[in-house]
Amino acid sequence: MSDKRSTQIWVDADACPVAIKEILFKAANRSKIQTTLVANHALQIPPSQYLNFIQVMAGFDVADNEIVKRLNSGDLVITSDIPLADEIITKGALALSPRGELFTAGNIKAKLSMRDFMDVIRSSGVQTGGPAPLSQADRQAFANHLDRWLNQNKV
Repeated sequence: MSDKRSTQIWVDADACPVAIKEILFKAANRSKIQTTLVANHALQIPPSQYLNFIQVMAGFDVADNEIVKRLNSGDLVITSDIPLADEIITKGALALSPRGELFTAGNIKAKLSMRDFMDVIRSSGVQTGGPAPLSQADRQAFANHLDRWLNQNKV
């Protein structure tokens, strides 16, 4: 008897935009795929047998570590955290940003290098500004990647 379970979606929910969570809630119910949000603060999720929430203790990378501990190869993780995306890819899972950017083995090292470079720039006092607000194009790119993954991983 195999205990292999279906692939599922994990959400690094602390910084995930509400619009993206709403897309995920609808997709989980429509496709009947388990979707688990992990955060260090309380979240409201709609009642559904396909939606779960795990609240972890506050602390640096606590939610990230919980996701990495629980995910399996083939799972999808929604995150904008580049070091977390690198760990996800190393475990054989897929990482997708809320802006619809797919992190892959082919692009993650360059993204880590750029992130580290920008961190050095910011720590030297240079104001770099934050990310642009989530646009309709970002939401559409996210939904398109999510739909492709769901179609490839039908339960």
